[in-house]
Amino acid sequence: MSNEHIDEISGVATTGHEWDGIRELNNPLPRWWVITFYITIAWAIAYTIAYPAWPMLSSATKGVLGFSSRNDVKNEMAAAETAKAKYVAAIQSKTVSEIAADDALREFAVAAGGAAFKVNCVQCHGSGAQGSTDFPNLNDDDWLWGGKAEQIQQTITHGIRFAADADTRQSEMPAFVDVLKPEQIAQVSAYVASLSGPVLDKSLIEPGAKVFADNCVACHGENAKGNRELGAPDLTDAIWLHGSGEAAIALQVHTPKNGVMPAWVGRLGETTVKELAVYVHSLGGGE
Repeated sequence: MSNEHIDEISGVATTGHEWDGIRELNNPLPRWWVITFYITIAWAIAYTIAYPAWPMLSSATKGVLGFSSRNDVKNEMAAAETAKAKYVAAIQSKTVSEIAADDALREFAVAAGGAAFKVNCVQCHGSGAQGSTDFPNLNDDDWLWGGKAEQIQQTITHGIRFAADADTRQSEMPAFVDVLKPEQIAQVSAYVASLSGPVLDKSLIEPGAKVFADNCVACHGENAKGNRELGAPDLTDAIWLHGSGEAAIALQVHTPKNGVMPAWVGRLGETTVKELAVYVHSLGGGE
């Protein structure tokens, strides 16, 4: 005698599973679903035979089709290198001004230079080239050594105060703590600050102008506009590399900071340096 239970409403046998008075009907799966399920199993088996799939101790099964995603990537990289080779060759043979004047070359150089900048330059100049205290902003039009494309290239190529490169840009502000008295440093700091903004004690400006004339005009000029041949900054604008205000100026006069930028040509090569120069020149402050 069978103990099979038949549902009174549907007439379908149950599986024997019951929970809280609810019985599970033993309905067969739809035929289309079963067929699809078997097809996916067959597809999976065929895939593992055709393509790399099964992991082994030191590698994986190769698959009868010999497919390799690494080879695909390698081929795509080779195709990309071939596509850009003509641009690289053109950049190698042209000056940065000629590159900037050619729309296609400039677009390529700006893209390549931007990528190189993100890898090599953001640590000091920031991700947006906005700089920070002691590190110059490359977006503005205030350039210590000049903002023409060739001048930027020269700076990137040989660096600034980089002892390992004989052609590095070289200048150094002396420490006036050994030359000027404390009150003279306060006076000249007030004078320099007054060239671009208000000062706390205006009585210091006149004697500060004399201290400036006696000690500073050789580099910064009689009008304090600076000298790009020496990398001496313009002191009349509101752009300050080492901080603004009388206190910051006094500190720079007392014990100046003379930063160092490495020469990049040995590490990056002349082509990438040109691309960087074109990119920096394109940021908006280039002359």
